[in-house]
Amino acid sequence: RALLPQKPPAPQTIDIAAFSRPADFISGDSYDFFKFRNGLDGIMIADAVGHGISAGLLMSSLQAAIRLLAPENDAPAPVLQRINRLFLHNYKFTTFATVFLASFDAATGNLTYSSAGHNPALLYCPSDGALTLLPPTGPAVGLVEVFKSATEIVRLRPGDTLLLYTDGVTEAHNLQREEFGLDRLAEIVQQQANDSAEELLHAVRLELGRFLNGVPLEDDVTLVAFKVNQN
Repeated sequence: RALLPQKPPAPQTIDIAAFSRPADFISGDSYDFFKFRNGLDGIMIADAVGHGISAGLLMSSLQAAIRLLAPENDAPAPVLQRINRLFLHNYKFTTFATVFLASFDAATGNLTYSSAGHNPALLYCPSDGALTLLPPTGPAVGLVEVFKSATEIVRLRPGDTLLLYTDGVTEAHNLQREEFGLDRLAEIVQQQANDSAEELLHAVRLELGRFLNGVPLEDDVTLVAFKVNQN
């Protein structure tokens, strides 16, 4: 927990909130906020395979690498490519991590992202009611020798909501072994379109708690909400 940001940044143009809860004492999930070399705001969410001590050690290394490499680069993809080389050398295909890494340009509204095998981010645009999934642009970090992660750019408008999450959320099971699922998560995003990022995460946590109804978490749960403020 000490490795996670104590509180999200608070720029005038965006509203950010984050939450992370481990299934065990040590989490294999992480999120972070930073600046790229060109001054753009950076955002990251990542999930190491498994949970517990081994996943936590892997994630602490990955987070440290991103904090070192992001300020030396202008875009997410080169950072992920460099990290993949480091992880292949150190871990020899024995473990891996999914990573969603993005930069946001407040002047243009452009979100530039690369997703190394991570769960599709949810983007909701209330102005036209469009709900979009931002799928992976490459494989997870640490899985392949020749790593290529494409770069995608989406335009965010005032009022838009981006929700990042780990699979501990969507794959959570209740007593009937039903999954919480992506559809349920997307519905909450739409329902909370006019609320703050913190209120959105609170709504997700409440609904997840109702769904689990006392069933312990099987995997770490991490959420990051990113909303573009209205003019």
